[in-house]
Amino acid sequence: MSNSLLVEQCRANNAKAQMALYKQYCDGMFIVASRYLKNTAEAEDAMQESFIKAFKKIEQFSGDVTFGAWLKRIVINTCLDAIKKKKAHFEEINDDVLRLEDDEGDAGWEVEDGTTMDEITSAIEKLSPNYKAVVKLFLLEGYDHQEIAQVLDITESASRTNLHRGKIQLKEQLKHLQYGTGY
Repeated sequence: MSNSLLVEQCRANNAKAQMALYKQYCDGMFIVASRYLKNTAEAEDAMQESFIKAFKKIEQFSGDVTFGAWLKRIVINTCLDAIKKKKAHFEEINDDVLRLEDDEGDAGWEVEDGTTMDEITSAIEKLSPNYKAVVKLFLLEGYDHQEIAQVLDITESASRTNLHRGKIQLKEQLKHLQYGTGY
């Protein structure tokens, strides 16, 4: 059965259609939630809460993106809300002393060929909370600075600066892979 037909049936509160969509997306959405919430139970809770939100607000799904993309955004926002509830806060950067770097794009994110995704993910997890969320949203989810600013309720310049500083910390953490000693 196609996703569009399942979505239409979900709009009519069809529990079987909801279960079919849940089964189709639950594993992938759990992986997304796990990127943000390292506690398995919290990631499961966020994923479940996201599905509940999605089914309650299914009328807002317009179909201009895939259902999976729409659901992923709900999962990410739910995880970020959970992080905020745990008192993780994002400090606003004083725009008066802010120095913007060149637009990040893909430039400057190269790593050694032997570096694994697990090593990079592990290094991202060690970043300070202010930088970690921005780096994850930028690198892993493909958000731009405007979207990051909206999601985290910070300015675009703060997003750029946090990304730049996070990149510096990330390179420092991965330096040992290039030189073996880290010096």
